[in-house]
Amino acid sequence: MSWYSWQGHTLRLALRVQPRARENAFGEPLGDELRMRIKAPPVDGKANAALVAFLAKAFGVPKGRVRVVLGEHGRSKLVAIEAPQMLPKAMAHTADH
Repeated sequence: MSWYSWQGHTLRLALRVQPRARENAFGEPLGDELRMRIKAPPVDGKANAALVAFLAKAFGVPKGRVRVVLGEHGRSKLVAIEAPQMLPKAMAHTADH
């Protein structure tokens, strides 16, 4: 299994989130997960909210179409993005690996 899959029109991403990073950014694949750097701390859901906002902007969808399906309280997360409108350049590069 890779770190992304399609389920109909929904893109599912297996992510390894690094909170308190210097910037919000896509990282490199780590086995079956894609590393994500998020500036927000993992306190009171701030990192998850920042992750959802970053992914929504990156994929051109409203925040309501991005859900943390699994791993809400851990670093490993499964995220679903309903009908993404675009594929971010940074992520397209990592998909080649």
